Amino acid sequence: MQTEASKLQTVLVTDCGSTTTKALLFEKTPAGWRQTCRGEAPTTVEAPVADVTVGAMNAFAEVQELSGRQILDARAGVGSHPFLEQGGGRPGGIDLYLSTSSAGGGLQMVVAGVVKEMTTESAQRAALGAGAIIMDAISADDGREDYERIQRIRHLRPDIVLLSGGVDGGSRSHVIETAEILLAAAPRPRFGDTLKLPVIYAGNCQAAAEVSELLSKIAQVAVVENVRPTLDRENLGPAREAIHEFFLTHVMSHSPGYGKLLKWTPLPVMPTPAAVGNVVRTFAEGRGLNVLCADIGGATTDVFSVFKNASGERVFNRTVSANLGMSYSIANVLVETGSAAISRWLCYEIEDSELRDRLRNKMIRPTSIPQTREDLWLEQAVCREALALSLQHHRSLAVGLSGVQQRRGIADIFSQKKNRVDLVDMMELDLVIGSGGVLSHAPERLSAALMMLDGFALEGVTQIAVDSIFMMPHLGALAAMHPLAAQEVFEHDCLVNIGHAIVPVWSSGGSGAGGEVAQVFLDGRAVAAVRRSDVKCVPLERGRVYRLRVEARNGAVDLGRGAGKAWEGEIEGGCVGLILDGRNRPIEMPSAGAAHAFQADLFRGVGLL
Repeated sequence: MQTEASKLQTVLVTDCGSTTTKALLFEKTPAGWRQTCRGEAPTTVEAPVADVTVGAMNAFAEVQELSGRQILDARAGVGSHPFLEQGGGRPGGIDLYLSTSSAGGGLQMVVAGVVKEMTTESAQRAALGAGAIIMDAISADDGREDYERIQRIRHLRPDIVLLSGGVDGGSRSHVIETAEILLAAAPRPRFGDTLKLPVIYAGNCQAAAEVSELLSKIAQVAVVENVRPTLDRENLGPAREAIHEFFLTHVMSHSPGYGKLLKWTPLPVMPTPAAVGNVVRTFAEGRGLNVLCADIGGATTDVFSVFKNASGERVFNRTVSANLGMSYSIANVLVETGSAAISRWLCYEIEDSELRDRLRNKMIRPTSIPQTREDLWLEQAVCREALALSLQHHRSLAVGLSGVQQRRGIADIFSQKKNRVDLVDMMELDLVIGSGGVLSHAPERLSAALMMLDGFALEGVTQIAVDSIFMMPHLGALAAMHPLAAQEVFEHDCLVNIGHAIVPVWSSGGSGAGGEVAQVFLDGRAVAAVRRSDVKCVPLERGRVYRLRVEARNGAVDLGRGAGKAWEGEIEGGCVGLILDGRNRPIEMPSAGAAHAFQADLFRGVGLL
């Protein structure tokens, strides 16, 4: 197949998800690279089919039927790739096939370190950035006895284990003790019962030989550079590369049917979250933006962020909340937040027992979709709480390493929280992107914007966008071969600009006469005021560039430029326009008895009711 980016004309990409395999056709048109057709089919990695290529072929057939383009070669023999290649005087065909995958539960890992908030946390960031779901994080100070850690590791069947611990040249004893716990547990890999478990060692380089010899009895060990070579520096790249290599050779190649799929594509199959992360990181760095992206699925919620650190460098972080989702895990959101927290976002009265029953029904019928407006609003209320919980989890790991210039004692090593810097600053956020069914397929784009506005409690001036049809994984795979093509499609077909949220935040006495907290100007003309406890929309011409200026009413109001200072910059009109939110942060909610009436008034004010 064609592997020169400059010669590519047609690329077919699949994302083999846990329930659905989605195939997208990308073509070079006179207007540039565009996404032209989409097909999908149930994923067939599970029994009774147990062959992922069957579902992929069904998705290809749908793309072929809808596009009218012959992409499958009827003469293809068994074992060869099934695509008709372009050229040779034959119509149709494709130049290249690529794929991502999260089928079979995605990439599942256990990480281990010595200190929970140092080496173990660095190992988590390395694994999460590589697209993994963290099944457990083991550390010497996690509060468990050795036998409990051994039982836990033995019970789990991870795809890969990432072992870290100690700075280079430091103590070797603790990381060796962690390796001995892993040896005693002797976990088995999830796929390939006859294989040794892949273990990546990314700890103190002086303990590498001993750890490798110790674990070679039960595992295939790969030694890479330390993820935390010094207290004040992380080095996550080598561990992430090793994870990708093991994912391809030990996980994908032994999953049902993936052996055939791997022969169809010249590039490695990427974990779906890693592909999404590549798109987010490339876009943020290319545009010089601070970006937050959430992909909320049925079982998990991934959060990606790119923010500047203290040195001015943009740092990428990803977390996955493995038990927060909109179908399989919807009851976990209920357990974590309680029915009252979900109910406060509804514009109608509902008994707690009915709310719980409706969410349990969704959990046992995960593929069902809302049949009434009340069902839709309930799912969107759950989405708000799932986003809030996921962001809280993300912020706990998206931290900078500080204290480089400080003289610290041994006690400071075990009390890192006071030396950590939260990288996610909502006032500095430029763009938030929503992905996943509940956001991408919301009946109104405004509903998706409000879910992110409420769930993330946005502050200052922030652009809100959604992934139109969840094509970010496909674009991540395409970017590995043709970055410019992926960027074109991302900006033209993937990213839907909903609008900009203007959210003043103030201390006591922030509102002026009539409850005004800020005044909004477009191209030098006053168009609206942000009033306390009020949410409203200001329509804009879509695609038009405006000069936006927002002025604080007094010195207590912060718009993102500092207390009392105006915010000014260029914005592009989205499909909703401006969303003016006068609810202070934390979001001011009325008493429980008045919450439903308040939400009903809010929905009426923005045209959703």
